[in-house]
Amino acid sequence: MTIFTLPLRHIRAKWPRALLLAAIFTLGLASMSGLYQVSSLVADNLEKKLISFGANILVTPRAETLRISYGGYALGGVTLDERPIRLDAALEAIHSIELKNNIAIVAPKVLAVGRISGQGAALVGVNWADELHLKGYWEVEGAFPEADSRDAVLAGATAARQLGLAPGQIMEIDGRFLTLSGILRPTGSDDDTVLFVPLALAQAIAAKEGQASFLEVAALCSGCPIEDIVEQLQSALPDTEVRALAQVAESRMYSVHFAQTLAFSVSLVILVTACAMLIMSMLSSVAERRREIGIMRAVGFSRPKIFTVFVAEAAALGFLSGVLGYALGQVLTGYVLRQLHLTEEAPPEFQASLFLALVLLAAGAAALAAAFPAWRASRVEPAEALVAL
Repeated sequence: MTIFTLPLRHIRAKWPRALLLAAIFTLGLASMSGLYQVSSLVADNLEKKLISFGANILVTPRAETLRISYGGYALGGVTLDERPIRLDAALEAIHSIELKNNIAIVAPKVLAVGRISGQGAALVGVNWADELHLKGYWEVEGAFPEADSRDAVLAGATAARQLGLAPGQIMEIDGRFLTLSGILRPTGSDDDTVLFVPLALAQAIAAKEGQASFLEVAALCSGCPIEDIVEQLQSALPDTEVRALAQVAESRMYSVHFAQTLAFSVSLVILVTACAMLIMSMLSSVAERRREIGIMRAVGFSRPKIFTVFVAEAAALGFLSGVLGYALGQVLTGYVLRQLHLTEEAPPEFQASLFLALVLLAAGAAALAAAFPAWRASRVEPAEALVAL
C-alpha cells in the first residue's frame, strides 16, 4: 500500500461518492469544451454573416485636387489628376496579397448619370452576385435580379417614387430597354436615391469600359487587424486610396469578441463552481476519514505523504473527468450546432491540443481545489487514531 495506490483504493471503496463527484466535474468540463468549440465556430460564422451588412474597406481613385480661392472667397476645387481604377488589374492585385484569404467580397461600383423618360437619374453599376451578397439587409418589393442578369434594374425607394416606377416595368435608359426587377424598401442610406444597373451598362453610359468608380471590400478581420489588410491593399494598389470604415469594422469585431468573451465567462463560472463542489466533498471526506488518517500517521505516514494521498485522489478524479468531459463535449457541440442551424459547418473533429489542455486543466484544477482539504488531513495527529480505538 503506497501513496499512489491508496487514492485508487479509496475511490473504489467510496465509488458512489466518487462517481457523483466525477459526474459533476465531467458535466462542467463538457460544458467548457462545448462552449469553447461552439463559440469558435459561431464567431467565425457570425463574422461571415455580418459581411452581408456592408463593406468595411473602401478603395477609391487617387486624385490631386487644387483648392481655389480669391479675395477670401472659396471657389471650390479642381481635380488635376485622377487615376482610374482598372478593374481587372485591381481584382488581380487584391487577390495576390498575403492576406487574400481574409478578403470575402470585392464589389466594384461604377457611377453614371442616365436619362429615363427624359428625366435624369443617378445610376450605380454593380455585379449582382457580389452586390446582393454584400447587401444582405436589402428588402425588395418585387424580386431581386438573377446573379447573371444583364437587363435587370433595382430602384431605390426614393428614386422609384420620383420617377413613378413599378416592379416589372420596362424602362428605357439611354436608348437601352431594361426590366425593373424590384424596388428596394427604404434603407435610410444613399441606396434610396439611385438605380442599380448591370456593371457593363453603367460602364458604357459613363464611358468607363473596364474601369470602376470605386471598390467596396468586405474583409474578415478576426484573424488579423484590419489595418494590416488595408496596408497590404494599399501596397498592391498604389494609385488608389484605401481606407477602413472604422465604425463598421469595430462594431463587427465587438460582436465577434462578445460571443467569445461570453463563452469564456460562462466556462470560468462553471469551472469555479465545480472546484467549489470538489472542495466541499474533499472536506467532508477528510472529516469522515480522520480515524483512518490518524492510523496512517501512527504507522509512519508523514504529513507530506498524507497531503499527497488526498491531492493525488482529486487529481485522478480530475483526469478521468477531463477525458470523459472532452468526449461528452464533442457530443454537445454537434447537438448545439444542429440546433443553431450551423450544420453546414464541418462537424467538430478531435483536437489533440484541446483534449490535452482540458485533461491537464481538469487534473490541475482538481489538485489545486483539494490542496486545502489535503492540508487539513495532514494536520491530523496520530493520537486521534488511538482515541478511536
